Amino acid sequence: MVQQPKQRPRGRNIFLVYIPPGNAEAMVHYEDTIRQKVTPDRIYQHAPDNLRANLQNIFKGRPIAVWGSRDSRANRAKFERMQPGDDILIIEGSSIKLLGKIAATTINAGLSNELWKPVGRRQGAPWNLIYFIANPQEIDLSFTQFCKLMGYAKSYQLRGFTSVSGDRLESFYSRYDDLYSILMLIKKGEPIHELPRRDLFGEPFDQAKEQAAVMQREDLGNGLPEEIVSDHLRMQWTLLNLGRKAGSKVWIPAGDQGRIRDQYKYNEFEADFTAGLDAQTRYVENIDVVWKEEFRIDAAFEIENSTAIYSGLLRFSDLTLVAPNTVYPLFIVAPPDKRNRLMEQLRRPTFQKMHLDRKVRYLSYEAVEKIDKDYQNRERGLTLEYIIDSSEEIHLHH
Repeated sequence: MVQQPKQRPRGRNIFLVYIPPGNAEAMVHYEDTIRQKVTPDRIYQHAPDNLRANLQNIFKGRPIAVWGSRDSRANRAKFERMQPGDDILIIEGSSIKLLGKIAATTINAGLSNELWKPVGRRQGAPWNLIYFIANPQEIDLSFTQFCKLMGYAKSYQLRGFTSVSGDRLESFYSRYDDLYSILMLIKKGEPIHELPRRDLFGEPFDQAKEQAAVMQREDLGNGLPEEIVSDHLRMQWTLLNLGRKAGSKVWIPAGDQGRIRDQYKYNEFEADFTAGLDAQTRYVENIDVVWKEEFRIDAAFEIENSTAIYSGLLRFSDLTLVAPNTVYPLFIVAPPDKRNRLMEQLRRPTFQKMHLDRKVRYLSYEAVEKIDKDYQNRERGLTLEYIIDSSEEIHLHH
């Protein structure tokens, strides 16, 4: 019997685009369509209906970063493997200039001609293999840092448009959770963490088994007093609404969506919210409120107004175990009289071992209500930084 090749999770390919130093034409195009981005109307006039609808769903009318490659046989073979959520790096000389996620692709001579007119006297082949980049982040990090992560020699030389081999991907993702987060941490000078070899009980760590056993969400109304259920739902709705004002896509667990529909007449939950997310997916979908921009999570909120203040921390610890390099903030939202209880729970040996107090922030009900009041007459303009500034950093003495 022929053994089937192991399938990598969706969104795990890594593509590399090399720009030689001094390539004036490429850098003009980079400025025009990456740094400045492209208004949707310029794209839509050359896009078929299905692509237009897809881009509208992802970017919600915001300008889009766009790049392309020459349509050669070798390039097309790589291009056709691109999937939404794949990582892409643009490297200029010896530096990683840009880090992002593939949102969508198209082979489109008309759009290529619209975006990338020849510069000077150069008349190369058109860049018809076009990819739209979500969450573009200019990073200016040495390419040797990437080579080290992937097991390339320091002297490894890129050429044009390429991708990381399956063996190197397999090796990388057996040790790490997320390239995007890791490169951002390296850029900030912060430590990165490998996936655990053993779980909290000393057993060999099995990520697939861990995912299958992830803590399921209890029914919100199961055994809790009505006033607690009501407060939880109200806070869930407030955070959901604030996420929309921050320009994020918003998510609450499927089991809670019916209550929000019934009480607040809101039904704009995204069916494919977790598309493009890697190992975190099963750990994200049961968190009380999640904000997401394009293919990256912006923030996660667990609302705790019962006595235990435990289930939310446990969900965050599960997430930290399988995604130790998470860079987005994790908020425990609770009434002021539960703050001390939160500190007590964070001192549990399980949470101490994972340094969960360094990842989790405390956001009081009062702070959420004040933010909601500040933005009650506005539909846009809220920033995640404002939420962070309104929360409290928790650092227990170890």
